Amino acid sequence: MSRSTETTVRAFLEHVRSGRSPKRASEYFAPVVLANQVRAGAGETLERSPANYTEHVEEMIEMFGNFEFTVDELLVDGDKAYARWTQRGHHVGMIDGHPPTGHPIETVGSAVYRVADGLIAEYWIQQDAAGLAAQLRSQRGARASQHE
Repeated sequence: MSRSTETTVRAFLEHVRSGRSPKRASEYFAPVVLANQVRAGAGETLERSPANYTEHVEEMIEMFGNFEFTVDELLVDGDKAYARWTQRGHHVGMIDGHPPTGHPIETVGSAVYRVADGLIAEYWIQQDAAGLAAQLRSQRGARASQHE
């Protein structure tokens, strides 16, 4: 496939990661993608397939509703692209053990994507887990005070 790194990653973010068309993951993902996930104190590498990634985005929609996804920055160097984004939605589903509140919720994240033959073959992702956790705790506190 002759699609460039920038075209591949930009289209993937716009169509799939945005939640608009998660079922289109196979257009942008290799059959097996290494997903390197940074978590506080440890990293983890998962193997993702297009179908598995589709399910992952659908789970985000269950938690955040039809969210707004904005690419704040996209930098490309050869076969790699760095993307930084903001995701805004509402807390409509269970997130990390927190029941839905319906309140607005926002997360920021970034990833470096490696593209081979016009498909994403590997990525390294970071999410602001601490910021999300703080919002969830704040919502829980607001909810508890409403019931007092």
